[in-house]
Formats: sequence, structure tokens, C-alpha cells
Amino acid sequence: MKILIVNPNSTTSMTDKIVEAARSVASPGVEIIGRTATGAPASIEGHRDEAMCLPHLLREVTEAEAAGVDGIVVACFDDPGIGACREIATGPVLGICEAAVKAASMVATSFSIVTTLPRSVPVIEHLVHRYGLSHQCRRVRSAAIPVLALEEPGSDARLKIRAEILRAIDEDGCEAVVLGCAGMADLTAWLSVETGIPVIDGVTVATRMIEALIGAGVKTSKINAYALPNAK
Repeated sequence: MKILIVNPNSTTSMTDKIVEAARSVASPGVEIIGRTATGAPASIEGHRDEAMCLPHLLREVTEAEAAGVDGIVVACFDDPGIGACREIATGPVLGICEAAVKAASMVATSFSIVTTLPRSVPVIEHLVHRYGLSHQCRRVRSAAIPVLALEEPGSDARLKIRAEILRAIDEDGCEAVVLGCAGMADLTAWLSVETGIPVIDGVTVATRMIEALIGAGVKTSKINAYALPNAK
């Protein structure tokens, strides 16, 4: 079984972190293939960055599909280009926001999301609504840190994220917290211990969900919405 973990931004250190997180939960015999969307913005922070990353993301997905991957995880919490990726792919494709919030809904009656910058909050709120989980999501919160701060040695980003989770527990009354950025994947275990609440990372959850779908023989529908793109 081959699973592509594609980072839609161009920061290779973040790709390495994401791939390490995926490999840490993958079953024996599962090959995790990491790809970086070279040429995309260094981080995805807003609608423009998302639009700018899409051609590079789709290039990586197209090449991986031609090489015969069985499933694809798009490792950005904005879930950019998921519909387009599903048109290209024959196997299942998951975004880490969809995977994480659906997992949270299975282990808690309520959850909050802690993301990076305030500008990401409305994007994520719209995604949660699209996925039908607004009634369980208590709040989308920002730790007010740039995405790339997660890659800086000595940054206090992790402490700000922990503080925001503790505020979510106190103010939102949530029963679980979802990390709203792929660059937070390496903090999951530490934050769970530090805060005493289930902390859910979309990279690891999506990896296991993709495994399950592939193992069950489930592929992406090729009728109507996710049909292969028309030749032009």
C-alpha cells in the first residue's frame, strides 16, 4: 500500500515533520511517500496563498497518481483543492481538516479548533460548516502565530498553542481540541499530556483513515462530480 502525503506549501522542513508524523502511525508494510509543492507559497495563510498553491499541489497529485499511489492525504488544514485532487485520483483523497473534525466528533460531543493566525479562523469555520459539524464545534481559535514560527527553533509557538488550548477548555467547555495546522503535528502527544484533553492532529488521523479506506477497497467515485477532468 502506497500513500502520498503532500504538503501544499514549499517549506521542506514542514514536509519532513508531516511525513514523520504519518510514518509514526502507519501500519507495517505501508509506504508513506512525502512530496512538497515546490513553487507554492512558503506557507498557506489566506485565500491568495491557497489559490497560488493549487497548480503545484495538482502537479504533485498528478505525478503520484501516474506512479500508482493508492491514496492521498493533502496536509494543509485549509483543505485546498480537495475536489480537484479527487477528480485526478482513483483512490481516496482526504484533507486533514475533514479527517480531524470528523474524528473529534467520534470521541467527544464537542470540540474546539486551535489554529495559527486570526485570518484562518473564518476559512476553517466555513469548512466545519461544510462538513456538517458546526453543532459540535464550540469555537475556532487562533494562537496568533505565523505558520512558519512552528519551524523556528526556540520559538514560543508551542507555549502559545498550549495556552490557547487551556483557554478553550476553560471558556468553551470543549471535550477535545483539534490542531488547525499540519505544522503542529509533532506537538500532539505533548499537548495531550500538558492539557489533559484529547488533542487531535489531522495528519495522523487522515493517514489511518486513508489506510482504512484503501484496505476496504474504497475508491473515489468517477460519476459526475469527481469524474476525470475533460480533455481540453
